[in-house]
Amino acid sequence: MFGTGVHGGNRELMPAPEYTVIPIPDGFGFEEAAATPLVFLTAWHMLFGCARLEAGEDVLVLAASSGVGMAAVQIAKLLHCRVIATAGGDAKLAKATALGADHVIDHYTQDISAEVKKITEKRGVDVVFEHVGSATWAKSVESLAAGGRVVTCGVTTGYDVKLDLRFLFAKHQSMLGSFMGELGELHRVLKFVFQGKLKAVIDRVYPMTEIADAHRHLENKEQFGKVVVLP
Repeated sequence: MFGTGVHGGNRELMPAPEYTVIPIPDGFGFEEAAATPLVFLTAWHMLFGCARLEAGEDVLVLAASSGVGMAAVQIAKLLHCRVIATAGGDAKLAKATALGADHVIDHYTQDISAEVKKITEKRGVDVVFEHVGSATWAKSVESLAAGGRVVTCGVTTGYDVKLDLRFLFAKHQSMLGSFMGELGELHRVLKFVFQGKLKAVIDRVYPMTEIADAHRHLENKEQFGKVVVLP
């Protein structure tokens, strides 16, 4: 079984309320179960609960190599959206494409908003899936179409950003904050996971004895998807 609503550090055992525990289907591994709930719930709530994503819209997913990023790419494609994903380096860009991204941008070497404008013929995207923070915020806003929405759940590169309010109201744009989601949303997204239409990407599995190596791997931004630690 797996569940959500549990907070804490690195532990071998953690208590969880009974109502949050969900049975794992046959053939669904523990590693995949560990890598699934948080990122798919977060991405689902951002795209549907907050941004009200509609079928066929254009979506920019920042840092598609992250757990929530890889989930967002898949969820947006489930609605037949055109997905533009950013990642760092050819290997990660190739993996983002394999997940379903229609276009990819190297956020280390390319201008994100300039590339988005090229791809969308200057229109911009309907939704920006933002969770990086100050390093990408300006480019995320610049990438928005009229009536577009930026939805964010993280500030891994810092929280101090600037915003020109003139564009916000003149273009009818929206800035939305998001955090986790509701248990009902988890059950909804898991239906697609259990049907095999959405799948967690596991980058690497570590035993608990190598937890320091797992953290270093994440800090060095070497992963694509989730890093799982086994007790």
